[in-house]
Amino acid sequence: MLKKLKASLGIGGAKVDTVLDEMSVAQGAILTGRVEILGGDVGQQIEAITIKLNTEMKVENDNGVSYQTYTLDTLQAVAPFYLEPNESKSVPFSLKLHDETPITALNATNNQCHVWLETTLDIDFAIDPRDRDFLQVRPLRVAAEVIRTIEMAGFTMVKADVEKGFLRGHNFSSNSGCYQEIEFRQGGFLSSKEIELSFILDGNALHCLAEIDRSLGLSGDQYRSFTLPLTATSDQIQAALIPVLRA
Repeated sequence: MLKKLKASLGIGGAKVDTVLDEMSVAQGAILTGRVEILGGDVGQQIEAITIKLNTEMKVENDNGVSYQTYTLDTLQAVAPFYLEPNESKSVPFSLKLHDETPITALNATNNQCHVWLETTLDIDFAIDPRDRDFLQVRPLRVAAEVIRTIEMAGFTMVKADVEKGFLRGHNFSSNSGCYQEIEFRQGGFLSSKEIELSFILDGNALHCLAEIDRSLGLSGDQYRSFTLPLTATSDQIQAALIPVLRA
């Protein structure tokens, strides 16, 4: 009875560890790995193994700014099962990254973008054991080249974060409920220019939305959007960025 009580409090109960085949993956990749479970001092009924793909998003309201965990996708790995005392079990899984998963591998002065997997064992009448594994999400080649082209035009990546809300460009829109903003700044003697760039991966295409702001501009913020195939050439990327860079 004492062992069961301790297990319900998380003492001597089952433990979980998620082992990923790769910790660094590109946008849209399929994550693969296994969930390693080790039974505790007593047998326990595992109702589910839940794997969540999470990010942290900024929420702004009248009370100020807060940061909240936001779940982009959820996978239930197995049906319910009984775990014997000290029994070890390995459950393989695969999970495709949500197309709007933020890029985390960015050389920004202030990079606030984080993505992680949270694995939870759902155990009745007990504290659920859980494991958290952070991922490095790399930009696809076309996204990396868009970023590089902006930087070669004299802009510095100063900030990247994830914000609550939706984006809408020409013939495309986001759907996850949060979006990434990558902020670039170009300083001049009399004025400065900022570009806030967001990507939306959509199958074989990459949608891009840019908000352009000049410190001494008279027309307010401007928006430019464009879509590139994932096979876009350097010439196609540079041509798509001309309206953004010249705005």
